[in-house]
Amino acid sequence: MMYVARVFWSIALFAVCAPVFAAEVPIADFARHEEYRSVKISPNGEYLAATAVVNGQVVLELVNMADMRPRALRPREGDDIADYWWVAPDRLMYTEGVHVAGIDRPVSSGELFSIKADGSGAALLFGYRAGADDSHMATLIKKQTADTASGDLITPLRDDPMHALIASYAWNGPGHTSSSLNVHPEVYRIDLRDGKKTLVTTSPLRGARFLADHTGAIRFALGVDADQVRKVWYRDAQGGDWQLLHDENKQHERFTPLMFDRSNDAVYVICDGANGVGGVCRWNAATRKQDLLWSAKDSSAIELVRTFDELDAFAIRTMPGRPAVTLLDKSAPEAALLVEIMKQLPGEDIVFTSASFDGRKAVFLAHADTDPGVFYLYDVDKKKIVELFQSRRWIKPEQMASMEPIALTARDGLALHGYLTRPPGKPAAKQLPTVVLVHGGPYFVHDTWQYEPEVQMLASRGYAVLQVNFRGSGGYGDAFTRAGFREWGGKMQDDITDATHWIVDQGIADASRVCIFGTSYGAYAALEGAVKEPDLYKCAVGNAGIYDLRLMFTRGDVPQSLFGENYLKMVLGEDQSALWERSPMAHLDKLKAAVMLIVGGADTRAPPVQGESLHNALLQRKVEHEWLYERTEGHGFYTEAHAAEMDEKILAFLDRQIGVQKPATAAAQ
Repeated sequence: MMYVARVFWSIALFAVCAPVFAAEVPIADFARHEEYRSVKISPNGEYLAATAVVNGQVVLELVNMADMRPRALRPREGDDIADYWWVAPDRLMYTEGVHVAGIDRPVSSGELFSIKADGSGAALLFGYRAGADDSHMATLIKKQTADTASGDLITPLRDDPMHALIASYAWNGPGHTSSSLNVHPEVYRIDLRDGKKTLVTTSPLRGARFLADHTGAIRFALGVDADQVRKVWYRDAQGGDWQLLHDENKQHERFTPLMFDRSNDAVYVICDGANGVGGVCRWNAATRKQDLLWSAKDSSAIELVRTFDELDAFAIRTMPGRPAVTLLDKSAPEAALLVEIMKQLPGEDIVFTSASFDGRKAVFLAHADTDPGVFYLYDVDKKKIVELFQSRRWIKPEQMASMEPIALTARDGLALHGYLTRPPGKPAAKQLPTVVLVHGGPYFVHDTWQYEPEVQMLASRGYAVLQVNFRGSGGYGDAFTRAGFREWGGKMQDDITDATHWIVDQGIADASRVCIFGTSYGAYAALEGAVKEPDLYKCAVGNAGIYDLRLMFTRGDVPQSLFGENYLKMVLGEDQSALWERSPMAHLDKLKAAVMLIVGGADTRAPPVQGESLHNALLQRKVEHEWLYERTEGHGFYTEAHAAEMDEKILAFLDRQIGVQKPATAAAQ
């Protein structure tokens, strides 16, 4: 029988403490960054690597499993570790994240580094600082020339642990991240010791990503071209010429290659499925025909779950409400292990993060709506689960609120899904003060069943939280996403309105105490909801928002590339008068709700002029409103102190507008 101490202890603790009033969780606890973000085991099963937050910096911890003593690798110049991969049994490749104005989290610098599992052999392999004299980099790398490009790992080479395949996206002007979508990336075979590169191929598609087979042959180049059309190019294993295999304009169906199967002759692809929502097919490279393996009913696949040797897939993860797993190969040993772990950790979503290639050791994350997550190691020989690291050890699941999947029908008959979170300990409460929390994006993004600090923060203070995946959101098929194109302020907004009426009609929300809140697109929807439905919302909170749609084409980082400009034309349209008509700024005369605006002075996605223009317009109209401006923050507050201050002010604002009544005994407890 497997052993997992933490679960039994948590259950026992909850049973003892449940009747006792729980003290309020400090707001600062919800604003804290996770302590551990990811954990991966080496292919030989001898080492662990983890990203951990230490004194505000994301570092790479290297752990020899013989003694479990971590060694921390700190990025230089205050950067963060952005991502990392095992590229050999005892070697990692990693990227660093730079704190860039306008982004709420550090973004990859495009550089690629290499280091051995014992912390030796550090080398800057690729990037704009390659060749710079740096005391903690290997001396043999100092003569490397700089790369004015961003690098990305395509795949390690299983039979050649000294090399890997990378993609190079050249910089060709300001706004490197977006402008790289305008270039044809190149594939290089790179030496993991000294960064020497050999050109393998150049993509026929701008901004493409690549898929290699298990021998390291680059077989697919795929992506969205500057004309916003998905295209897939293919070449055979011998490295022949690129051939256009799929053009969305000609084949009106989804075809997205994911990975080769064990035979190397067939590829798992995302396809339309039987219901048009999405499916997983197997495409045969020789016959160029595909077979349907799985078809979605209402939510498309999240990911394929790979076998431990990473040569095949044995399951599909979906999120129709709570996470679900469909087994492709019920006889796979990984499938039996997954089922056993799910029995040991009931109610948790189990996600394998990595495993040794021999399958004897595996690392997995167990998390849930109330649980930020714990990383565990499973040892096959000992049949034992051992706790490794907690994501947010200060968060106690028994103090959090459950997320309830919901379903409703929009006014035009479209099926909508979302989540309802009521305050902890009140699973059936009615007539609650309610916050409609709108996700950003808005396209290809969706709310999911998982621990969400913002949701839990609001629920902890007595608010019901409603989240709806309006049309345009991802996860429900292409047709659902595309139904949201050019519907800013239109049907997308109607979906949010319909969900708000639904929660009121259910008796869950007090109709006189409903506010709407969001970040980025969510902020647009919050203010648009306030002017379009002036009697529905008592207040609106907009964080890093867009309030004049016309400015989307002239300000911010999106229109700085041909790709971004064409994207805006596709999802918004170009009619300036129509854009103005669908902007909250155009209808302030209808505004009744109290307003709070939050702006980061370094935001390049939704530049400060958006919030400042609305702020000034409200001042001119002598409309009192809350205003929070942080000069150094970007598209969402990243600094913990600033995030905690923002949350405190949001809660104070909500309390004044839709006032939660605190228990009289709370202070005494």
